Amino acid sequence: MEQKLIDHLFRHHYGKMVSVLTRIFGLAHLETIEDAVQDTFIKATLTWKNNPPESPEAWLTKAAKNRVIDIFRKLNAERKRIPRITASHEAMNMNDLFLKNEIEDSQLRMIFTACHPLLSQADRIAFSLKTISGFSSKEIASALLAKEETIKKRLSRARKTIKTKNILFAIPVDKELYERITSVHEVLYLIFNEGFHSNRTDILIRKELCGEAMRLCQMILKNELTRSENGYALFALMCFHAARLDSKINSKGEIIDLKNQDRSKWHFPLMYLGNEAMNKATASNQFSYYHYEAAIAAEHLRAPSFKDTQWNKILLWYKNLYQIQPSAITALHMAIVQIQLKNFEAASQLLIDTQPVDLGQRAYLYYGVQGEFYKEKGEHEKATSCLDLALSVVQNEAEKNYLLRKKATFQKRKVEQN
Repeated sequence: MEQKLIDHLFRHHYGKMVSVLTRIFGLAHLETIEDAVQDTFIKATLTWKNNPPESPEAWLTKAAKNRVIDIFRKLNAERKRIPRITASHEAMNMNDLFLKNEIEDSQLRMIFTACHPLLSQADRIAFSLKTISGFSSKEIASALLAKEETIKKRLSRARKTIKTKNILFAIPVDKELYERITSVHEVLYLIFNEGFHSNRTDILIRKELCGEAMRLCQMILKNELTRSENGYALFALMCFHAARLDSKINSKGEIIDLKNQDRSKWHFPLMYLGNEAMNKATASNQFSYYHYEAAIAAEHLRAPSFKDTQWNKILLWYKNLYQIQPSAITALHMAIVQIQLKNFEAASQLLIDTQPVDLGQRAYLYYGVQGEFYKEKGEHEKATSCLDLALSVVQNEAEKNYLLRKKATFQKRKVEQN
């Protein structure tokens, strides 16, 4: 049995097992549960080498259920708790808890636990990736551009808060459900964005993060209590962006900008899925941040070529987006659109009103847009100077190489102009 298969199963079953066992034992024993699930996969690694099972998933499910008894022994509560659990209509039969619909219910409970407002946003993201999605501390640190020790502290802090504040392992109701689902959407949005445009220095796209965010979003939409128009808009946005993933990077690992992407590589089934979700998202004409972002992404996909892009429509969506949630990155995107429309005065004002420091680690984007502004105006020397500023602060290697290639183009045009 290949280690790759075990790793794949770990990623896709870890969260399920942790969620179901937490439903049985309670959040107070979360660390013990995580250790038990880890033990199950270690056992699989050792056992499957010489005797691989016919059905790996069934083996893991059975092993996880057997570990339930081990946990009882660890907690010195086997005789007291087993009768109470098997007799309780709420706890249900232990075997029933491993049925598909009950596993999904347990995972939903875990998502809402991970996104509780008593946890900081940074802790929510780390805890979600670890407990629901099975990412290791090292993987989370790599994805979030943080030290592994920092991630371990976040996870420990989250567990401690859940325990000391007696956070319930449940899907909230009424007003609390609305507030919590907003937090869930924010966490999934951030996880997807890190996959779509990573903060790491060595890689730009993390498909596994995009896929995990989409999986969890679909799970939320399947449940009648937790689905919402905002959730459908978020899923549509994910589908539209994911449809372009294979065209963003070439075989050499080089970035291909939207203008030069091979549109035949855009994944039509994901575009169709996104359109379906968008239709459900717009039933009441109440639009969120996700609606406008999805509308912008859809407009790009709709254009047969870059020159056929409906920039005026995109500008309208960006203006609506900025109205409900002003941000430096949205202002910068509006400047890009105004440059495409040759509205240089409007683009200039947006660049004046936006500061590189407002973009944090992505300050290089500001200088890149500024460079594009001067290039379109024919001021190639200023354009090149802006790219030098971008190169001085960019951290991702693929983006650095992209800027170097762009700079070479600017310099070539400067020579031709002279």
